[in-house]
Amino acid sequence: MVMPISGPALRQVRQAKFLSQRVLAKEAGVDHSTIHRLERGGQQATLTTIRKLAAALGVEPGELVVKD
Repeated sequence: MVMPISGPALRQVRQAKFLSQRVLAKEAGVDHSTIHRLERGGQQATLTTIRKLAAALGVEPGELVVKD
């Protein structure tokens, strides 16, 4: 299952934690190009990736997904 990620929310949380895209990618166990594409809105993410990113950022997964 894939879900749309809120690129601005992901970027805002990442920057608030003073993390680069590469550091977040390493901590979440995903490729740094994935972070780049998600923040720019060019990619959706699997639930697994969303959970990994949320865990690495210390937020709930719902904070990163697009809300209707």
